Amino acid sequence: MFVVHPIIQKKKNQRLLIAGPCGAESEEQVFATAAALHQQGNIDLFRCGIWKPRSSPKSFEGVGENALVWLQEIQKKYQIQSCIEIVSPQHLEIALRYNITHFWIGARTTVNPFLVQGIADAVAGTDISIMIKNPIAPDINLWIGAFERFAKLGITKMAAIHRGFLTSETGVYRNNPLWKIPIELKRLHPEIPIFCDPSHIAGDKKYIYEIAQKALFLGTDGLMIEVHQTPENSLSDKNQQLTPNEFAQLIHSLNISTATNTQDTLLQQYREIIDELDKEICLILSKRFEAVKQIANYKKEKNISLSQIDRWKQVMENIYKECENKHIDISFMKKIMELLHEESIRIQENITKEKI
Repeated sequence: MFVVHPIIQKKKNQRLLIAGPCGAESEEQVFATAAALHQQGNIDLFRCGIWKPRSSPKSFEGVGENALVWLQEIQKKYQIQSCIEIVSPQHLEIALRYNITHFWIGARTTVNPFLVQGIADAVAGTDISIMIKNPIAPDINLWIGAFERFAKLGITKMAAIHRGFLTSETGVYRNNPLWKIPIELKRLHPEIPIFCDPSHIAGDKKYIYEIAQKALFLGTDGLMIEVHQTPENSLSDKNQQLTPNEFAQLIHSLNISTATNTQDTLLQQYREIIDELDKEICLILSKRFEAVKQIANYKKEKNISLSQIDRWKQVMENIYKECENKHIDISFMKKIMELLHEESIRIQENITKEKI
């Protein structure tokens, strides 16, 4: 358990809303977006990327320190605290000179313990808040390890940001949400607030509502959403950014309940874990049957018998050992394996019957 204090004081069970552009591009763009969000009066932090770690140096990498002057003025004018991404201790030192005290660590940085430790060492003794995005790879221990580094140095204003994972199976989304991982983080460390970043999970604004609503139903403590005055002109991630009006409509349409039933929320979380695992089972079965097809084609080419009794006995012996290790009922697993074997034979027979 970590000692964790709120990033911003909110009423009990009230969600925290963070919004702003993917990146600061110009003074006019930043102030126009901030003014529109301030007028709506429904955000707690104004997010804005000023240093953008990109895959290619040809991509827009932010305007850097110049944008901190704009954010400092926005904080004074609209009384909205700003938050930015930092990748190095130098970024932190520069930002503190402009009275920026809320930061997040991006997914590309979380994967590198040396970078995280360097930032943690730099923030020791300061009164800042740090939000840590999940690492790109689905590694919960790496995510927790980042919190451990800050907690060890006395930082208590911390939160997690779930922004999805880079996997081979993303579906229609830009990043795979893998809901079971933030749910597991909440189970292991219920003291850490978790915010969801549906913009980076979606990759396209048409999916933001469904992702944000699911996150809220799962008990997420807040949302971080990218908002740009004119997304079509954005220099980065234009497809996933909302206009201020679209953001207002989103917040109005979401069921952001302040009253939660702990038992119902916990039940829903367990159901989400089962749903995600069921998807993984389907994926594994698909890969298994694809391997069966490759074997069938090879047997057909070499004129090898479909039924290999010795091989099947060896498969079952291996499965029984795994069942003992994982405490799974052997008779139950035997039924499943017999069904799999029956389907595998059927697939091979169909391929064997096909004309060459």
